[in-house]
Amino acid sequence: MQRIFPLLLIVLLLTACRNADDDDVRTGMMYAISKNALNDQRRVQLPNGWALSPIGQSLTLGDLPLNTIVSTDGKRMAVTNNGQSIHSLQWIDLERMEILDTEAIPAGWLGLALNEAGNRLYASAGERNKVWIYDIIDDQFQFKDSLTLAQPWPQDTVSVAGMSLDEQRDRLYVVTKRDSALYTFDLNDNTIVKKLDLGAAAYTCLYDKKLNKLFISLWDGEAVAVVDPDELTLEKKIAIGYHPNELVIHPDGKRLFVACADENAVFVISTEDGQIIENLNCALYPDAPTGSTTNSLAISPDGELLFAANADNNCLAVFEVEEAGSSHALGYIPTGWYPTAVRYVNDQLWIANGKGFSSKANPDGPNPYTSRTAETEYIGNLFVGTLTRLETSVLDSLNYYTQLVYVNTPYTKEKEMMAEGDPDGPIPRQMGEESPIKYVFYVIKENRTYDQVLGDMTAGNGDPSLCLFPDSISPNHHALAGEFVLIDNFYVDAEVSADGHNWSMAAYATDYTEKIWPTSYGGRGGSYDFEGQREISYPKAGYIWDYCQRANIPYRTYGEFANLNEGYLKSLEGHAAARFPGYDLMIKDTLRFNRWRADFDSLLAINAVPQFNTVRFGNDHTAGARVGRRTPAAMVADNDLALGLFVEHLSKSPIWPETAIFVLEDDAQNGPDHVDAHRSVLLVASPYTKRKQVISTMYSTASVLRTMELILGLPPMSQYDAAATPLYACFQSEPDLTPYTHAPNRVDLDELNTENGRLSDLSWKLNLDREDQAPDLLFSEIIWKTMRGEGSTMPAPRRGAFIRVGEDEDEDEEGE
Repeated sequence: MQRIFPLLLIVLLLTACRNADDDDVRTGMMYAISKNALNDQRRVQLPNGWALSPIGQSLTLGDLPLNTIVSTDGKRMAVTNNGQSIHSLQWIDLERMEILDTEAIPAGWLGLALNEAGNRLYASAGERNKVWIYDIIDDQFQFKDSLTLAQPWPQDTVSVAGMSLDEQRDRLYVVTKRDSALYTFDLNDNTIVKKLDLGAAAYTCLYDKKLNKLFISLWDGEAVAVVDPDELTLEKKIAIGYHPNELVIHPDGKRLFVACADENAVFVISTEDGQIIENLNCALYPDAPTGSTTNSLAISPDGELLFAANADNNCLAVFEVEEAGSSHALGYIPTGWYPTAVRYVNDQLWIANGKGFSSKANPDGPNPYTSRTAETEYIGNLFVGTLTRLETSVLDSLNYYTQLVYVNTPYTKEKEMMAEGDPDGPIPRQMGEESPIKYVFYVIKENRTYDQVLGDMTAGNGDPSLCLFPDSISPNHHALAGEFVLIDNFYVDAEVSADGHNWSMAAYATDYTEKIWPTSYGGRGGSYDFEGQREISYPKAGYIWDYCQRANIPYRTYGEFANLNEGYLKSLEGHAAARFPGYDLMIKDTLRFNRWRADFDSLLAINAVPQFNTVRFGNDHTAGARVGRRTPAAMVADNDLALGLFVEHLSKSPIWPETAIFVLEDDAQNGPDHVDAHRSVLLVASPYTKRKQVISTMYSTASVLRTMELILGLPPMSQYDAAATPLYACFQSEPDLTPYTHAPNRVDLDELNTENGRLSDLSWKLNLDREDQAPDLLFSEIIWKTMRGEGSTMPAPRRGAFIRVGEDEDEDEEGE
């Protein structure tokens, strides 16, 4: 019998705590937590509205630690760092909490295996389609050999993922995520014994010698595969939830625990008959939408406690699991940002935080840099991973830490059901409420920060020294911000376009997207498949178009997740504008506008304009300094003119009284900003938009989605948009039907780059055929120097720790 155990009791008690009238003490049946104690806890407010409360001792790791493995004696740990910048392996003394060795590797991804003697490490080489073998001598890595599965990408598409060692048979089991297979290696001669097709991309595998079984999590197969290691044949597949990833076996050998990222859950499976015994809900509230991203597991040696890492909730969920079928929730422990691995060693918890404790801080502001390299300042690798050590004595204060996790989490069921807004405003507070706005147009652009475009607007919080595309180049952006609302505190939820288009269309990026894009962006192989090209990247409930489809809301896309009439999702089949091109820097955005206008006018003539429309104007990406291509100024001016004409055409159409337009960048990776590299441009135009006002409310990508959902009568798609603040402050109750008149371009839209030596050569070497296939800081520097001169110096991107709440404390304090 399957049983579901959400942390319901904790939720109810904490709700009681939050509603308590006593200003000094929040009380519940279990909790009596001092409000001052919670406020005094050091907190880091993230740009997405969530917060962190770092506790325990921490050690700085590399870029995006994805996995850790502990030696049999519990004295050493190996880490694989697989972010956008340098990939590396690290060897750590757990007693002294000291890095003994760091070995840079050409490429890696997730997989680690360590022999029982603790002197040989196997590590995935990712898209290199190899396994690195290192001997560990005197606590130093010594390269030994490699195992070859295939030729490196793109010759062969294999992609090494997780692995497990079978020392009885001298075998290494290796699973792959592109050719969806199990490779079994004979370690005596390093040859492949057998390749077994799994039928779905695999995440990792776990061999248990007592059970004599190999378990494999099928990342996009919603299943666990069970393989007979004697025959190397597939025994069965056990259907479970979306995006199964890490596996752990209970000490009694009778239960297999499987984390499922897109289910916010851990599935407990009988190792005897493959039946699902329990489903442990790791989310902070019952029936919470997607967004916890459960992705790592650890069980105490006595089999009593399970710890599940919720990457997107920045916490561990703790369960008592001693008795099969009778598990129950105990509480939560705060972690760093995006925990990717948790291990229980010597009565201590060891947690790898993929994004560390905050965005990288630059407290001195945007000073020119000369000693730092481009690589160290790119937004994709400004997250430094950390390793946290917690004594299990934290469990004595689990009540306190549980409530701290809730305090750090803006998502609540109350917010999901009803947003906090003006009941008389044009934006509803909940599904079912009417809005005078019937038509939503959602414009997606490419990669600009606030300061790059609007930094010269004195009314807002801008830095004109960082403004590359001022009013003379982007007059419509400036006019729209000036005539409607200038929003100077908006932050994209994404880092790059790969996760940016997912955040922009789903208020979430899956664990696949978050863990895969750094490999591609770091030039280590793998295709760009994050805009509907591969189902494994889809959130469980889909994208905003899927929600419209289920709600029978008419919708259409122009170039977003589509090219011409080809929609990349099933929900976009028949809903993509046939003549509107997708991402292609050779095509002007003004041509895209003309194609959109013809399509819109034809639909308007038959009273068939869809309620929800996504439109892609992406030429503000630019083509850098490529000789013969349009200059960055010309491309941004073209993008600006297209946007101005677009808003004007809608504002002079019959549907304008019932229309709202939202314009944002999918991400902000291409430039500096004096507040934070996530801060970006958000424009809102509607008869119900306020006029000539500066709005400094903190908003995110999810805020825009939440606003559109409320207008359309759609539920939140994830915990992020459910928690986000809608754009209530941007709207007014009484409409102003004054139409917008576009500002003509002041830059020649056909101005071409001329020979510029180094910058031109570099631009031609970059892959600009797809979004963000070029090293982004290098590309940003090319744009900067093209606009400001070869001798100018681009300021370093600023990464804010954002807002620190509470007293500063030493890193090694437990935080209570």
